[in-house]
Amino acid sequence: MTDSISQALADFVASTGYEQIPQRTREMAKRCLLDGLGVSLAATGLAPVCRPFIEYAVEQGGRAESTVFASGTRVPAALAAFANGALAHALDFEDAHDRALLHPNAPTIPAVLAVCEAFGPIDGRELIAALAIGCDVACRIGLALRVPLDEYGWYPPPIIAAFGTTAAVGRLLKLSASQLVDAFSLTLCQATCSAELKFSPHSDIRAVRDAFPAQTGVTSALLARKGVRGFNRPLEGRAGFFALYARGAYEPEVVTQSLGERFEIDEIAFKPWPSCRGTHVYIEAAAQLVREHRIDPVDIASARLVGSRLNLMLAEPVDQKRRPATAIDAKFSLPFTVATAIHRGTVTLDDFTASSLSDPAVLDLAGRVQYAAEPSRPASGPDVLRGSVELELRGGNPVKLEIDEPSGSPGRPASDAALIAKFRDCCQRARSHPSAVAIDAWVERIMTLETSLDAGELARSL
Repeated sequence: MTDSISQALADFVASTGYEQIPQRTREMAKRCLLDGLGVSLAATGLAPVCRPFIEYAVEQGGRAESTVFASGTRVPAALAAFANGALAHALDFEDAHDRALLHPNAPTIPAVLAVCEAFGPIDGRELIAALAIGCDVACRIGLALRVPLDEYGWYPPPIIAAFGTTAAVGRLLKLSASQLVDAFSLTLCQATCSAELKFSPHSDIRAVRDAFPAQTGVTSALLARKGVRGFNRPLEGRAGFFALYARGAYEPEVVTQSLGERFEIDEIAFKPWPSCRGTHVYIEAAAQLVREHRIDPVDIASARLVGSRLNLMLAEPVDQKRRPATAIDAKFSLPFTVATAIHRGTVTLDDFTASSLSDPAVLDLAGRVQYAAEPSRPASGPDVLRGSVELELRGGNPVKLEIDEPSGSPGRPASDAALIAKFRDCCQRARSHPSAVAIDAWVERIMTLETSLDAGELARSL
């Protein structure tokens, strides 16, 4: 093993074959593809904020290489990745890696599908391998950090995911290890995202952020394939990723330990509710308390939530979070999502429309939700998503429930049946109104992807 992290990751990406990837890991890659694609298709019908990205991609013209989802339009691969990448996180319903606090597959799925279509035929086994490898690269980088990047003003998910996307695309394009280091260097020159998006309630950027790393991954790999030389150590160098973004606070061995033997995609969590992963234990606990104790929401004097300091971003500024102005801000609001769960018994895609954001019953409940961070609880680590809800009742004793691990996590996994049902529901909301027959065909094609001789056919069928 080389002492260069960048080179070690590049060697891993270039040399790991489909047969070397465990069967369970391959199946997880297909599940991630199913989930991510369904969520993106739903966004074509539910997230108008993505429309400018699609229009921009179409207006640029160029070779008709890759499909823009839910449209009859094909554009150059990098632009298709850009347009479809905007859809990936717009509904905040895609998969997540809870320990790394990332959505590693959000920009990767649109990027690899665009490349399969443009530079194929690429078989389904190669696509599965690329997804597993790209996810692993991104998660290992995220897990190695020993300081929250937002302390320095960065918003890490799209920055870190860009390197995984580059790895996945580079794998599909059969870049050499040295070319992959070049591609990582090019990604370092492009990947960025400001944490200011957390403090601007009317901003659209939080929703469409993955357009940029999706395009970056394709652009970086294609330029490296054409011979653009990069840096020797784009990740661990004295001015590399870890120095620039984390000021050197990382553990190198986390990136390379058991590389090629253990794949972080096995630890992916799938969301049952379309909101920030940090809201999920509170949604579940609040809904369960109301259901089991048969509580009328009007009898709730207050709802007290306790958890990690990390979740303060979901509760503050208090006035903004209690009356979110946009759908994406509502999805990052503990008061709004918990109030919705109390009022409706669950949280669905229908709960983030303009009318839902102004529902007086939900807003009244949101005004009674309070969040407190435990000072001793770390802002990262295995229990960062653990939380409790205590409902103070008028004229009654308070009721409380703590949940250690959110639903859909590796310890409480979603079944294939649940993921397929979620996929069907999402597809029915797509702008193109696909038929039940078409949706079933997509499920079959994805779940048997290893038999496909041309993975680009999946993108073309959209």
